[in-house]
Amino acid sequence: MAKAVAGESNVPFFSISGSDFVEMFVGVGASRVRDLFKKAKESSPAIIFIDEIDAVGRMRGAGLGGGHDEREQTLNQLLVEMDGFEANQGVILMAATNRPDVLDPALLRPGRFDRQVIVDRPDLKGRTQILKVHAADKPIAKNVSLETIAKQTPGFTGADLANLLNEAALLAARKSKKTISNLDIENSIDRVLAGPEKKSQILTEEEKLIIAYHETGHALVGWALPNADPIHKVTIIPRGRALGYTQALPDSEKYLTSKAELKDRLAMLMGGRVAEELIFADPTTGASNDIEKATEIARRMVMEFGMSEKLGPMLYGKGTNEVFLGRDYGRQQDYSDEVASQLMKRLRAF
Repeated sequence: MAKAVAGESNVPFFSISGSDFVEMFVGVGASRVRDLFKKAKESSPAIIFIDEIDAVGRMRGAGLGGGHDEREQTLNQLLVEMDGFEANQGVILMAATNRPDVLDPALLRPGRFDRQVIVDRPDLKGRTQILKVHAADKPIAKNVSLETIAKQTPGFTGADLANLLNEAALLAARKSKKTISNLDIENSIDRVLAGPEKKSQILTEEEKLIIAYHETGHALVGWALPNADPIHKVTIIPRGRALGYTQALPDSEKYLTSKAELKDRLAMLMGGRVAEELIFADPTTGASNDIEKATEIARRMVMEFGMSEKLGPMLYGKGTNEVFLGRDYGRQQDYSDEVASQLMKRLRAF
């Protein structure tokens, strides 16, 4: 996007990664910031693009770990160059990051990075257009529908879709085929989602039977419940870490999920474990990932989405915003032990 802006503007383009600023030697990062802006000013009008700016623009700590470390000095110099005392006319600064939540608030103030463009995962129309671009130089069979492929790949990024068609081309080439068929693309989707097929993994007949009943349990529950996504595919071919999987796909793009849909999703996740208990009366470890996903959904329903009737629409547990914990692992308990006990009861109930 930054290159496109520079190309349309017909001005010099300076690109650098955020990690290139940070060095073990004190003052090197700040010096590189000054040099970069100096070159841009000499060539103005110009565009500076900093990729992965969170490497240098991460939120500063309140004295933790030392307030004058190299990264913070570099960030301070960047802030000065952006709107300091010296005139900075004719230079536009652009940056990209996958973690806007960890950026220092000073970077996002008016006059700095106050205009934010969110490049989200493509929707159905976007995926179809991306597939057309990557399919233009590939021998796709005439009966292959790119729109159907787009419907089967919700959540895929542009890179994922490009990889999907490349994998399909490789699969077709291995079979000495002249065109890429629907089967090649189906196998490619499986490969991208779950990993390559493990032909060397030999399962016993008993294990195959258990896996078959397990996946059938997922499929039957998903088929029976009114708010579950339609079942698209069931397989017991080992891929990656999975011995088999059941894929359910929505009929259309969804941006909101109701409580009824989440409850049906929970039921479908536990369907494999229940099938093992009903048929064999001795559940296996095969449901560990299902239990992990179900627990996370139930936790969010109770603690974040306010879907528990007894506990009400409240948020339980807040992030500590400790930058040195990555803001992902720091979470404080802002409720009593009695409430914690109630939370666990409601979580188990779901």
